Amino acid sequence: MEPEEFDSDVLRQFVRAFKKGKLKPIVKSQPVPKHNKGPVKVVVGKTFDTIVMDPKNDVLIEFYAPWCGHCKKLEPVYAELGKKYKNEKNLVIAKMDATANDVTSDHYKVEGFPTIYFAPRDKKNNPIKFEGGDRDLEHLSKFIEEHATKLSRTKEEL
Repeated sequence: MEPEEFDSDVLRQFVRAFKKGKLKPIVKSQPVPKHNKGPVKVVVGKTFDTIVMDPKNDVLIEFYAPWCGHCKKLEPVYAELGKKYKNEKNLVIAKMDATANDVTSDHYKVEGFPTIYFAPRDKKNNPIKFEGGDRDLEHLSKFIEEHATKLSRTKEEL
């Protein structure tokens, strides 16, 4: 609720609208990027559902914090990963600043940085968390190829 003037009438209207299910949640979001054609897509609070939850694509999403040292170390590796899979029509490599944007799905828990999930196109509410492997090109590629539902090229031997 973000009323300009707060009084009992405004509160009453808000509660009635809430009970009727007519309210939309306020989502913390950076501005939607004007140019988002790079190999790593930038996701913000307002585009989380259209990019990550898109049932046509598998999505690898990294939730990061700009001040995080591990995230800064991962950035060039993640960019290389995006380049490696840029021609895959059904796979999106994405990242989201989780300190400046709300994650609009409860299935993506971000408890540390970076947190990486693979969201298969047919199981968006059951994402697979990347755990236990090195955050390098080899292990992230293996993770993608293990969980991808549809890759256009043959799987490489790693």
